[in-house]
Amino acid sequence: MVLIDDKPLIWHVMSIYASQGFDDFVIATGYKAEVIESWVINLDSDWNIATLDTGLNTMTGGRIKKCIERFPEQRYFVTYGDGVGNVNLRDLLKFHEKNSLLATVTAVRPPARFGVLDIENGEVKNFGEKNQTDAGWINGGFFVIDNKVRDYIEGDSDLFETGALPKLTRDRQLSAYQHNGFWKPMDTLREKTELQELAQTKEPPWLKRD
Repeated sequence: MVLIDDKPLIWHVMSIYASQGFDDFVIATGYKAEVIESWVINLDSDWNIATLDTGLNTMTGGRIKKCIERFPEQRYFVTYGDGVGNVNLRDLLKFHEKNSLLATVTAVRPPARFGVLDIENGEVKNFGEKNQTDAGWINGGFFVIDNKVRDYIEGDSDLFETGALPKLTRDRQLSAYQHNGFWKPMDTLREKTELQELAQTKEPPWLKRD
């Protein structure tokens, strides 16, 4: 619920989906669930939003499992709500369906945060920003999952990242959709400031189609 240009970050994340025609949402709540529920009730939009209080101490995997059990569908988009990107969701969905695996994660390039040092015999030979394309791929937080993923989640205390995802990988049920477009998390104050500036542009980069 951190504000970016006077709107919570979750609103910006949901706008990515809604702008591409996906506007049925389930928000798994826990800490300060009443704040999110109040925000949803008072939100002026055409989106169909449900909230599900999954418990104060429930981890990410447990929250996903409870959502699947409460709202049974064949498959779902899933995201953490702490990062934005102009992921083509229809292409992501097609990629998931084509691979016929239980889950698909969107792989992104991590943002360059630090100056890179080339050191030789204790002397800096080159100083510059790390190139994103040299940084490999990381979990970008935009998933498609089938409902059978719930069988890979043991309970409320299960983290999706360290529980279900490694198990799905072991069973060769996790595919990766590689996204080369815009993506940015909000892990630091610097990133919050950058997102604030981008949100004030005519068309924020997470809403632009490649």
